[in-house]
Amino acid sequence: MKITIKEIAKLADVSTATVSKVVNNKDEKISAETRERVLAIIKETGYVPNRVASSMVTKKTNTLGLLIPDIANPFFPELARGAEDLANKMGYTLILCNSDNKMEKEDAYLEMLQEKMVDGIIYVASSRRTVLSSALQRVRVPVITVDRKIPGLKVQSQITVDNESGAYEAVSHMIQRGYKKIYHIAGPQTSLPARQRYEGYLRAMGDNQVDLPEEHLLEGRFSSNWGFEAVTKLVEEKVEFDGLFCGNDLIALGALKCLHQHDIAVPDLIGVVGFDDIDMAQLTSPELTTVNQPNYEMGYKAADLLIKTIEGVKTRNRDYLLKTQLIQRGTTR
Repeated sequence: MKITIKEIAKLADVSTATVSKVVNNKDEKISAETRERVLAIIKETGYVPNRVASSMVTKKTNTLGLLIPDIANPFFPELARGAEDLANKMGYTLILCNSDNKMEKEDAYLEMLQEKMVDGIIYVASSRRTVLSSALQRVRVPVITVDRKIPGLKVQSQITVDNESGAYEAVSHMIQRGYKKIYHIAGPQTSLPARQRYEGYLRAMGDNQVDLPEEHLLEGRFSSNWGFEAVTKLVEEKVEFDGLFCGNDLIALGALKCLHQHDIAVPDLIGVVGFDDIDMAQLTSPELTTVNQPNYEMGYKAADLLIKTIEGVKTRNRDYLLKTQLIQRGTTR
C-alpha cells in the first residue's frame, strides 16, 4: 500500500509542511534531529515523493529533455551518454527523444517536454530544420543547442565543433598523400555541419591548387545506404576518382562496402576519409581514416551549461566551438 506524506508526518510527529521541506531540502531552520527522524521514517517506509506535486511548489522537476534527430546514427548515443552522465551526477534525470529527422515529430516532442515540465532542453535539430516553427517559438524553458544552430532561435548557449577546419585538414591530408580526384559524398546541405564540411573541402582543394572534379558534390543523407548508392553510381558511370571525402563515418562505411564489392583496392587505388570517429571506424578492414569530434564532451558540456543556467549560475561564454582531430588509419596511404 502506498504511504502518503500525511502518514509520514504523523509517524514523525511533525507537520506535512515540515516533511515537504525535508524532502525538498528546504528551510535550514529545521533541526538536524527532526530532519534525521523524518528521513529515517521515509527510508523505513519506502515513501516515494510526488515530484509533480513538489514541482508545483519548487517550480523544478530536476528533469532535462534531450532531443536528437537520429538514434540509429552512432554519433548521437555517445552525445546522449555524455549528457546523461553529467545530469545524473548533478541529481537530474534525462528524457531522451528521437525525432527521426522529421520536423513534425520534433515539434511534437518539444510540446511534450514542456508538458512534462522539464527544467530545460538540450536540442540537436533535424538536418532539415532551417526555420523556426511555432513549437520552437513557444518554448519557455532554457535551451542549449548542440551541433546545429537554428537562425532566430533564442538559446542560452550553443555548442558546435569546427567542422570546416576538420574537413580542411582531412582533405589536405588526402592531397598530401597523392590523391587528386577527390569527390565529396555529403549529407544534406540543409544541415549546418554538412555545409561547413563542404566549405572545408572546397577551401582545401583551392589552397592546394587541386582542380575540382565535375559534379564533385554528391549530396544525400547521413547514412551508409547513401554512401553505397553514391559510390555505386560513380563506379557504374566509370567516373575517374581516386579519393572520397565522406560527410560522416556512416557514409564512408557504405562507400567502403561498395569499393570492396567491386574489388577496388583501398587505400592503393582509392583513399577514403570519414567524419565523426564512431566505434565502427576501427572495425573496418582497413580501418577508417576519419575526423574525430568530441561527441561525448559535447553532450556533457551541454548538460553542464543547461543545469548551471537553470540554477542561476553565470557562465562566461554563450558559444562554444570545440576542436576536431584527424585520425589517420588504413584507408589512406
